[in-house]
Amino acid sequence: MVHTRVNEARDDGAMRALHLETCCDVSDARGARGRNSRPDDGWKLLEVGVGARSAADPVLFVMASEAPVTRQVRRTEPTSAEGHFDVDLSAVRNCTVLDRHGARLPFGQLYKDRKAIVVFVRNFLCYICKEYVEDLAKIPPDYLRDAGVRLVVIGQSSHHHIEPFCSLTKYQHEIYVDPERSIYKKLGMRRGEAPFQSAFSSPHVKSSVLTGSMRSIWRAMTSPVFDFQGDPHQQGGALIAGPGPEVHFAHFDMNRLDHTPINWLLQLADVQMVDFRNQPRIIDV
Repeated sequence: MVHTRVNEARDDGAMRALHLETCCDVSDARGARGRNSRPDDGWKLLEVGVGARSAADPVLFVMASEAPVTRQVRRTEPTSAEGHFDVDLSAVRNCTVLDRHGARLPFGQLYKDRKAIVVFVRNFLCYICKEYVEDLAKIPPDYLRDAGVRLVVIGQSSHHHIEPFCSLTKYQHEIYVDPERSIYKKLGMRRGEAPFQSAFSSPHVKSSVLTGSMRSIWRAMTSPVFDFQGDPHQQGGALIAGPGPEVHFAHFDMNRLDHTPINWLLQLADVQMVDFRNQPRIIDV
C-alpha cells in the first residue's frame, strides 16, 4: 500500500509536478514486490512529475529529495515476489553469458565481488528496451565507480547483435547475452504479457507505439541477420545482487512497459541518481 500527502503543486504547462510525502506498507505476501534498503518506516519526500500522455494514463517519473526513497513505490498493488526475495541465485550462478566477442562468463561472476545492478531486457529490437538502455547509457561511469557498483545489461539474442545495439544506444557499460534464455527461465521471468493497466508504465519511453514499432521493423529489415534478436514474447526484469548471493532487490516485468525506473535502481544500490527531466517525455506522430 502506498500513502501520499501532497505538500505543494506547480504547473509549468508541459509538465505538472507534485511535492509528495510518500510511504509504503509492504507485505510479506507472495504478491508484494517492495523491500526496504534500510529499515525506515518514515515518510519520504518525493517530487513526482506527471507527463500528460493522457489524464487517464500519465507518465510518471520519480526524483528523490535529500532523504532518499528506500522502498519501491508503485501505483498499483504489486503482483510478484518482493520483500524477502524468492530469488535463488544458486540456480543461475553457473549459467553462462556471452560478451560481444562470444567469450563465455559464468553469470555468478557478475556479482561475486561487488554489488551489481543487472537489467534483463526483452530483446534488442524492442523500441522500449532500446529507449530504456539509452537512458542507462546516461549514467556516468564515475557514479558507479564511486559507489563500487557494476551496471550490467543482459539480452537474449545472439552475441553478434551486441555491438550494433551498443552503437545505437550509446551504451558503454557491461552487456552480455543469454541466447538460450537459461537465466530468464530459471529465475521465472514471465513469457507473455499481462494487461498493460496492471503494471507501472516505464518512465523512460519517449516514442509513441507507432513511431517505435516502425523504427523496430526498419532495424529488423536492415539488420545483417533478419531476426527478432531474442524471443519477442520474453519479458525482462531487474536485480540488485552482491557481493555474493545476496539479493537486495528484484523485479520481474509483467509486460514491455513494466521496467523499473532507473533512479529507483540507483537509489537502492546507493548510486548517485541521474536527472532525466530535460529529456523529451513522449514523441507522437
